[in-house]
Amino acid sequence: MEYYQRKAAELLEGGYDLHVHSTPSHIERILDDVEVLQQASEAKMAGILIKNHYESTAARAMLLNKRSGLATKAYGGVVLNWPAGGLNPYAAESALKLGASFVWLPTRDAANCLAYGNMPGDFFDRPGISVLDENDKLLPAVYEVLEVVRRYHAVFATGHVSPKESVIACKEARRMGVRTVLTHPEWERTVVPGEIQAQLAGLGVVVEKDWINIADGACPVEVMMRNIRLVGCEHVFIATDRGQKGKETPREGMLHFIELLIEQGFSDGEIKTMVHSVPESLLI
Repeated sequence: MEYYQRKAAELLEGGYDLHVHSTPSHIERILDDVEVLQQASEAKMAGILIKNHYESTAARAMLLNKRSGLATKAYGGVVLNWPAGGLNPYAAESALKLGASFVWLPTRDAANCLAYGNMPGDFFDRPGISVLDENDKLLPAVYEVLEVVRRYHAVFATGHVSPKESVIACKEARRMGVRTVLTHPEWERTVVPGEIQAQLAGLGVVVEKDWINIADGACPVEVMMRNIRLVGCEHVFIATDRGQKGKETPREGMLHFIELLIEQGFSDGEIKTMVHSVPESLLI
């Protein structure tokens, strides 16, 4: 066990976690922005991406990088939920102008997510946001968002929209040459079968794998490992989606995930691809 822990710490050095939740947040979190960046720095990580469901984190990341004095870099993004105006290209451009790296489709305000009920911390009632019309075509506003993301050479990610919406959005984004991430396809509200994940990866979609989905019981270990193999490590980045009060910290989550990958027979090179190379390629 000590060997796995030591090895995981070595493999995390220079790596990234592109899905971290911290305070300021509308939802109770275990760490604030400074603390989560300090912990990543102590692990000698290259960077973390801070996510907030209801506001852009681009300016927060900018200020952290200016004032922290740490080598570890913070990155930001914006989620197109109702406080950002929903499928709002102007909100996307505003965040990207301030240096955001990711633009996510709706998460907690997605019609698909709300069909399962409110999530802990939700604080207003609202209609759900869909990205498709009655003919299963992407809404014009989504194309406007994609154009903005492409112009800034940023990353378009799927959020909590339905599997059908995610697949259609990913295919259209790639057709337009937009860098694209399929977000946590092992979470119970956004499950995309491994075979379809692999098909999307063949189009150039990068697939996010999150520790939270294993740790909180949404996905059995064997299913997560099978899906990573199906997709291919060169198309995957691992992240935590951690920051929830009462759970392990994002840094601890990354170490646990890497330890698990070692135990499951993934090579150092494969793990470095998913922790270093692939996430770094999305931030260039």
